[in-house]
Amino acid sequence: MRLPRTRPRSLAGQLFAMQVVLIAAVVAGCAVFAYVSGSAQAEETAARQVRVAALAVADSPSVREAIRTPDPSAVLQPYAERVREDTGIAFVTIMDTERVRWTHPDTSQIGDTFLGNTAKALRGETFTETYTGTLGPSIRVVTPIRDNGRIVGLVSAGITVDRVSSQVREQLGALALAAGGALALGGIGTYVINARLRRHTHGMNAAELSRLHDYHQATLHAVREGLLMLDGRRRIALINDAGRELLGLAPDTEAVGRTVDELALPAPLTGALLASEPRVDELHLTADRVIVVNTRPVVGGEQRGTVVTLRDHTELQALTGELDSERGFTQALRSQAHEAANRLHTVVSLIELGRVEEAVDFATAELELAQVLTDRVVGAVEEPVLAALLLGKAAQANERGVELVLAEDSLIDDGALPPSLAQRDLVTILGNLIDNAVDAASEGPEDAEESGAAVPAPRTAGGPAGRARVTVTALADERELLLRVADTGAGIGPEAADEVFRRGWSTHGAGRGLGLALVRQAAHRNGGTVELDAGPDGGARFTVRLPLGDRTAKSEAAAGARAKEVTA
Repeated sequence: MRLPRTRPRSLAGQLFAMQVVLIAAVVAGCAVFAYVSGSAQAEETAARQVRVAALAVADSPSVREAIRTPDPSAVLQPYAERVREDTGIAFVTIMDTERVRWTHPDTSQIGDTFLGNTAKALRGETFTETYTGTLGPSIRVVTPIRDNGRIVGLVSAGITVDRVSSQVREQLGALALAAGGALALGGIGTYVINARLRRHTHGMNAAELSRLHDYHQATLHAVREGLLMLDGRRRIALINDAGRELLGLAPDTEAVGRTVDELALPAPLTGALLASEPRVDELHLTADRVIVVNTRPVVGGEQRGTVVTLRDHTELQALTGELDSERGFTQALRSQAHEAANRLHTVVSLIELGRVEEAVDFATAELELAQVLTDRVVGAVEEPVLAALLLGKAAQANERGVELVLAEDSLIDDGALPPSLAQRDLVTILGNLIDNAVDAASEGPEDAEESGAAVPAPRTAGGPAGRARVTVTALADERELLLRVADTGAGIGPEAADEVFRRGWSTHGAGRGLGLALVRQAAHRNGGTVELDAGPDGGARFTVRLPLGDRTAKSEAAAGARAKEVTA
């Protein structure tokens, strides 16, 4: 039977065990060091104490006088005991130069030979030694007694090792108590710190944290959504690759640590990122993209920052525009099919009535009217995407009572547009401009006057007295592509000329106002410009210029690249 696999100890638990061992080792080491140094210090103190006592006795005049008497012990023994009791040492022994004791704590030892070394003292030196005498091992000092320069006796003062050891043991008890307190305090502090660490690491061990970090980094670089994390001071704490791309930041730009204000983003987008309240699926435009912004503050007692997700909405918005165009084109075709059925019934009815010539004339007129715009568009615009777009928009405009006209000077040869110019951007630019122009032309100056828009001066043919009209110019030369759309609507006042390209600007209420912003964005993405002025019929006229570069050089470069591929 396989035993269950035990989970490794958490990082907080490992650190706790390591810190406890470390603290215990430090405290034990400090205790040993204190004990050793305390023992040495106690011995040094004891030696200094007995040395002072021995030198004081040897220099005492009363001692020298007592030595001169016939019975020195009678005077010296009381004196030595008094000194011993006053100083707290173990013994004070005064002896003659033959090592015969005159004093001793044990009076029975008086008159016996001193146990210890005296050779150095007899030579006039004072020395310290540890020696085992009648009282046991002791730390003693032996010094000579001089009378008129002559050594007349010796003094030995000492303290037993047991007494020194007892003093050290008393110090050791206090040291053990302090060490135990330090160990307990360190253990409690370590436990509190590691409990907090355990909460922050969620009980994970080092391997799990390392794996989580690796997955975190891989996820940040793998997801296509942009992720941006701001701290409480609105500085960038984290940003992934997709976030850099969506915000238009260069790969070598140091973004972490910078505030959002320093990124030079559009003002509405900066405001959304700095907002304290959550933002849900807000649409914002940068120089090259349409992005969806979601923000949510990170709170925990106090606001700690903001998490921002960014989604690229550019392609979806373009596809939505194309879908709207296709839907409108389909509706226009359905309406035309209905009209064609009515006309066919008319032709059939005329034939049934025997009026064949009139039926032929009616059918011929209808075919010529339907074929004029098609022939004009196909003859002037050989770029299939633009031609199809113009025909579809013409059908839509016709359904709304607006005539779409292709200017006489329009001309785009087949292959005139380079592959670098995305067809989707052309559809975005021309489709949105025509839609806005048809809206303006279908409303007319009367509707504009009711809505408060600026009404231009009376127009000539094609104005209020004529049919609403939208004129499209599409012209490509060696250097640039020109797309111009003019309408017979009310026009746009000078005060609004700078606002029309801002997202949300519209005269049709909320939820509109994205088309012209997308037009400027697509033009900017391809290095072009968008201009607004008054059209010849009094309405608005938008002119888009997109640089094409040297197509000859591009063709030669492409041919050279294909030749290299064939050679390879």
